Parts: sequence; C-alpha cells; structure tokens
Amino acid sequence: MEPIAPTGPVTTTVAMDAITAARRRAEALGALVSIAVVDAGGNLKAFLRMDGAEIAGPILAIDKAFTAVATRSATHELAGFTQPGQPLFGLHTGAGGRFVIYGGGVPIVAGSEVVGAVGVSGAADVQHDIECATAGAAVLS
Repeated sequence: MEPIAPTGPVTTTVAMDAITAARRRAEALGALVSIAVVDAGGNLKAFLRMDGAEIAGPILAIDKAFTAVATRSATHELAGFTQPGQPLFGLHTGAGGRFVIYGGGVPIVAGSEVVGAVGVSGAADVQHDIECATAGAAVLS
C-alpha cells in the first residue's frame, strides 16, 4: 500500500509564516484580527486570534479560509456571483453555512495549484481583512 500523498505544501512552517505575514500587516494597519490557515483539504493548519480581536473572528476566519480553498478563489470575488439570478446564488448556505461571500479569504497558490488558503476576520474595514489575508497567502509566491 502506498503512503497517502500530502495535501500540498502548506506545512506547519508555511502555515506559521503565513500567520506571521498576515499579523504583521494587521499590526501595520492597526487592526486586531483572527487569522486562519488551511491546507488543500480545508483542514486547519494554524490559527491566531490577536489580543483584543472580536469574538466572531475565529469562526469567520476559519470559514473564509475554507471557502477560499473550496472555491479556489478569493472570497471577495464571490459576491457578484452569489446575487439572485447569478450562477452561485445561495452559495452562502452551502456546507452548513460555512461558505463566506465577503472579503478576507485568499487562496495560497503554488505554481498553478491551490494548496491552501488564509482567512482573516475582525478588521473594522473588510479591505484590511483582504490585505492581511493577501499578505499571508503570498508566502509561497
């Protein structure tokens, strides 16, 4: 029997590097956020809730990361496709409500393959969530 192949290059080291990059960006923006990193299977690899971050952030950060890896796209890019009459209408109800259709989830891409994702939640401005998640996801660039 062959060993099970790893789910991608989102090792513990990569996940922690992504957390560090996202946290640094949050600190530069003056934001208090929760940061989640998942592997290609949507499994949580690393998590940080900054001191003073909001209480909803931990759940939302994990679900934003899950959504980004599951859809292979940044969560802020989903909103237009999920409106009534659009092809992904109702997506936010999928997976028991885990899919998040607003900004803060960004895939981690190695070459042309999505190997994981970073989710960030808690900044007062969703654009800051996006910037922090983007900084974290850039660790493999």
